[in-house]
Amino acid sequence: MNRNPQLNADGNLRHLLTIDGLPRALLTHIFDTADGFIAVNEQEVRKVPLLRGKAIFNLFFEPSTRTRTTFEIAAKRLSADVINLNISASSQSKGETLLDTVDNLAAMQADMFIVRHAQSGAAHMIARHVAPHIHVVNAGDGRHAHPTQGLLDMFTIRKYKGEFHNLCVAIVGDVLHSRVARSQIHALTTLGVPEVRVIAPKTLLPTAVEQMGVRVFHDMESGLRNADVVIILRLQNERMRGAHLPSAQEYFKYYGLTAEKLAYARPDAIVMHPGPMNRGVEIDSSVADGSQSVILPQVTYGIAVRMAVMSMLAGN
Repeated sequence: MNRNPQLNADGNLRHLLTIDGLPRALLTHIFDTADGFIAVNEQEVRKVPLLRGKAIFNLFFEPSTRTRTTFEIAAKRLSADVINLNISASSQSKGETLLDTVDNLAAMQADMFIVRHAQSGAAHMIARHVAPHIHVVNAGDGRHAHPTQGLLDMFTIRKYKGEFHNLCVAIVGDVLHSRVARSQIHALTTLGVPEVRVIAPKTLLPTAVEQMGVRVFHDMESGLRNADVVIILRLQNERMRGAHLPSAQEYFKYYGLTAEKLAYARPDAIVMHPGPMNRGVEIDSSVADGSQSVILPQVTYGIAVRMAVMSMLAGN
């Protein structure tokens, strides 16, 4: 009996809730499928009919411009009908439960839900609840997971570095609060990256983070030395007060990525950021806009990766 609720009996994707537990072959299949959609996104008519007649609901219970927009673009390029719902301003404020909302939308012939929610596990709960023909994609739940962001980051690394088995990847910043970091770490270890590092002050690291298969560093010089890929995490300004950090300026001094700090990494290292960036806090503009930055290509590749995920789900 298949124990992974994301997979059907044949081992194909039924939902995408987390990268944790997905086999390497499936991740590679997603990347290979996304490669095919890169060409679609470069055509004059950027559409294929794979999801024609399908209804995809974007259920965003917390705000996100970039993720919601790229999911919408991806679905429309697959010819799906896309319905965006501003849940926070509608039924939830009237006391309707999350599953009541889902049931009502399912009654409108929904085929797929893209779910972002502040509570960890929300997408899993919806996936357990919906009928077998409805698919659920987790677009970020609490501090838990953001699988399509992790996938598009890995796809970007593959585009620039080719292989995973010989890389050193350094993840810098607020790992404690980051669902993106958790998805990235699961993906990197699954794909066979031999050295995954996290660089952060102790106050921004989860307890026992080493158990995820990473090496911990508290200073940029040793943490970035000989890194092939540098991933900068978003640091929310409200998290810099109180116990976590004394100030944004202090954080930038020690952990902000500048050209001087980037020089510790390999000369051909790429710089990534899931966005949106806090310039002058996590990253200096000269690096964000520099020749080693692949931050904008990440956004472009995100459309192809989300097209791949949705097309694979709809085909199973």
